[in-house]
Amino acid sequence: MAKPQTVYFCQNCGNQSSKWLGKCPACGEWNTYQEEVISKSSDRKGGYQRPERSSRPVLIQDISLEKENRIDTRSAEFNRVLGGGLVAGSIVLIGGEPGIGKSTLLLQVALNMEGHRILYVTGEESRQQIKMRADRLGLNNPDCYILNETFSGEIFRHIDEVKPELIVIDSIQTLHTDTLESSAGSISQIRETAGELQRFAKSTLIPVVLIGHITKEGSLAGPKVLEHMVDTVLQFEGDRHYGFRILRSVKNRFGSTSELGIYEMQSGGLREVSNPSEILLSQRDEEVSGVAIAATIEGQRPMLVETQALVSPAAYGTPQRSSTGFDLRRMNMLLAVLEKRSGVRISAKDVFLNIAGGLRVDDPAIDLAVVASVLSSAEDAAIGNNVCFAAEVGLSGEIRAVSRIESRILEAEKLGFEKIFISGFNRKGIDLKSKKIEVIPVGKVRDLMNLLF
Repeated sequence: MAKPQTVYFCQNCGNQSSKWLGKCPACGEWNTYQEEVISKSSDRKGGYQRPERSSRPVLIQDISLEKENRIDTRSAEFNRVLGGGLVAGSIVLIGGEPGIGKSTLLLQVALNMEGHRILYVTGEESRQQIKMRADRLGLNNPDCYILNETFSGEIFRHIDEVKPELIVIDSIQTLHTDTLESSAGSISQIRETAGELQRFAKSTLIPVVLIGHITKEGSLAGPKVLEHMVDTVLQFEGDRHYGFRILRSVKNRFGSTSELGIYEMQSGGLREVSNPSEILLSQRDEEVSGVAIAATIEGQRPMLVETQALVSPAAYGTPQRSSTGFDLRRMNMLLAVLEKRSGVRISAKDVFLNIAGGLRVDDPAIDLAVVASVLSSAEDAAIGNNVCFAAEVGLSGEIRAVSRIESRILEAEKLGFEKIFISGFNRKGIDLKSKKIEVIPVGKVRDLMNLLF
């Protein structure tokens, strides 16, 4: 009996070595090599074999551009993130925390696509569990097939029988092929089965959607090469204590990587949120201090989000700084600007900041709203419910211009706001007379204090 061949793989980049290495020579990461037993068989029984065909080099000027053939998923938010729908022959990888709703999202998409033959391959749940979820969603697609299988050879055999127009794999970590002796979920199995699905999708032009697990650090499990093999990488994220879920594009060869879709988790499934501003703004009967509205841009869509700040005397001597949904280092920088440039004494006070709705915002245009909410809480003076902010704050206390200011102003005007504070450098090219909302340009943080309080 032949001795099993032992190979070491880098968990970060998938590099292969015959012995254990402390530092990966390919990606430079430390302690990422894991031992796997691998033995390739001489005759490949399972897996997909692409039919042999000859290819020849073509001059770049002789290549004709054709519009991608896209499949409508019947989901406006899913189509938005993909760039207009599923491209024929593409591979989409969706990652997210356990229980966040990845399987629910894709089953809901599959059941909504009536008229398209879909094969939903599940290696983690039984067919009865899938049926129970479908009944809870209240959807039915007579052309949706459920296959409970993890062996790639059997999956491709059923694909030949069903001849689907879309394939969903839940999840890629459960598949295995008989060309390798390593266990399912290992780096070599993930890479090999993903390679078989890639060859199948490119040769048959049938799109494949993969569900992937994530590690403790929040990155997709398996070798980094898996993300390079697929055409699109989507991240499904959200706080499980809130009902909102965000589908964010991390990589997209057929569209923008700045798009995102917003869903709300309900008892009957995921509801698409076409106007997130109305949900992210809390309804208040009276004005309270420490609350300011920011006009942000997420992807290509403008949104209004609520920033909440609480400034109180430090009870234990050392002041605390806490931030939820906003970069803590950025908040500390803004507090230092207020202390140095505006004379606001908050160095001995606790400061807590929260972005309502469980969102995480990275748009620099939220800076002015953060400063306004901190000032409002420190002065214990409420900002009107009809006021919003859209500008970046610099280290010298200047208020800097932000991109797409017209879209931010129109979104605030559409939702009934009466005033919006922007940078004075953003006034150029804006027709203020045609706006129903009052646009107030400011140049320094001190000017904002004088106007608000």
